[in-house]
Amino acid sequence: MTALYGPGHTARLMWRHYEPVHAVTYFHPRSRAAYEAAGLRGYWRGYFAGRAAPLGATAAAPVIAAFYTFAPPMVSRALPAVWRLATPQEALRARLTGAVQALAELTYELPETHLIEVADLLDMAAGAVETGGRVLGAANAALPAGEYPLARLWQAATTLREHRGDGHVAALVAADLDPVETLAWRVAVDMPAQNLLGRGWTEEQWQAARARLTERGWLTSDGQPTERGHAAFQAVEDATDAAAARPWQVLGADRVERLCELLHPIADACHSVLPPDNPIGLPALAG
Repeated sequence: MTALYGPGHTARLMWRHYEPVHAVTYFHPRSRAAYEAAGLRGYWRGYFAGRAAPLGATAAAPVIAAFYTFAPPMVSRALPAVWRLATPQEALRARLTGAVQALAELTYELPETHLIEVADLLDMAAGAVETGGRVLGAANAALPAGEYPLARLWQAATTLREHRGDGHVAALVAADLDPVETLAWRVAVDMPAQNLLGRGWTEEQWQAARARLTERGWLTSDGQPTERGHAAFQAVEDATDAAAARPWQVLGADRVERLCELLHPIADACHSVLPPDNPIGLPALAG
């Protein structure tokens, strides 16, 4: 199946399979409980501490740059204050513990041989990421996951998704699309506004972003996406896929095919804990 398409198509197809595995850390009750047990009470404390922890006890500025779509004051309220509640090592331990517990609950019907094989293949793909210019991808690629298959599976999925995310940010920057413009475009096209309003931008900033998109010819005067806007953003998506293609080229078509097959039931199970209108913009798997 994957051999019939180009590397960009394969990269997007695999994202749809491994992203749900990573996303249990944001949405599964066991993941939230693990953060709370580490002293990180409140959703955003766990989010910022868990996702930023591979960078060490960082201040807000690098995270504002790397996470991209969050308003600077929102990030600054969380960082570096969260490190007084939990060290980066404690946050990393909590996020892996919670993710493994979540995956154990979601995959208990699958045989161990299935989990070992999928972890081995996803590990191989994650080991092939190009980390140059990809800060979050590199930081996650450097983390050990141990020997437990579900821990290796989750860590590999996380490395791959942060590697892809770094490439996406680079594509947005190259397209001169700033963080709030990026969100305003997604809301105009395919995402409920309430999914993205919690990222700290003011109503004035949202309105200014929509006005800039209108001036660029991406939106009509009544806020509808234009053909020019669709084409320009598709170029961003294509660049993101191209930048994420290398691991799958290294893995090879046959192993990618096998990994896709093995990941499918796991991704489906993980989708069950994601909100239908999730802020990741992740569609359900077909078939």
